[in-house]
Amino acid sequence: MSYNIIDSHCHLDFKKFNKDREEAIERANLNGVTELINSGIDYKTNESSLKLSGKYPNIHATLGLSPMVASNSKDNVVDDILSQIEQNLEATVGIGEAGMDFYHCKNESEKDDQLQAFKKVVELADSFDKTLVIHGRDAEDKILNLVQHLDNVVFHCYSGSIETMKKITGMGYYISIATLVCFSKHHQFLVRELPIDKTLLETDSPYLSPHRGKRNEPAFIVNSVETIANILNTDASYIAYKTAENTNRVFGL
Repeated sequence: MSYNIIDSHCHLDFKKFNKDREEAIERANLNGVTELINSGIDYKTNESSLKLSGKYPNIHATLGLSPMVASNSKDNVVDDILSQIEQNLEATVGIGEAGMDFYHCKNESEKDDQLQAFKKVVELADSFDKTLVIHGRDAEDKILNLVQHLDNVVFHCYSGSIETMKKITGMGYYISIATLVCFSKHHQFLVRELPIDKTLLETDSPYLSPHRGKRNEPAFIVNSVETIANILNTDASYIAYKTAENTNRVFGL
């Protein structure tokens, strides 16, 4: 059966797709993935995300500043990326991924670098009324405090607690569930507690494949749709429809 699904977060521009990028996009289309959002993480991938969205009508770009980039770059690098994002906002459906990832931080200085860069990203999203795509790990509550004045926020690849998830959705924001849900008990538990009208789906490909040891790709989001349908004891077509509707709404596709 074919569905109409949106992969709300992928990285088709990454080098792991260099040998078969067009084929991967075609496989996604054949599996009912009608639209994709390709997210940048730094200057180079923001450029390549824009190129992809310019070439394929069903691929949309978000431009980002990964927290790992923020904590390992000089101020001028961060400022260049912020300027790049601002100058290209009309060609995007959102800003991100950006946020804070304290799991990878070695010291307080790196945490502060991430915080200062993220505050500037939040200012951009606020000033230009753009949907903000969050990368958060071991910092979800801190991030939520910084973005609670924004209208449209997506916590991409959410892996945090049930309690914080409920705070996020209670503010009207969205949770994006990755293909990890196909095998992760924690993510399956999250799905049981997550309102369907606040749920997005993503692959985060080439990472987090539902087929262990294999590169992930947008076509595999079908596995998430069917897994979640089984968890919620409902039709897969309903999950595909509702999550696509939510993605359309938050990104204005």
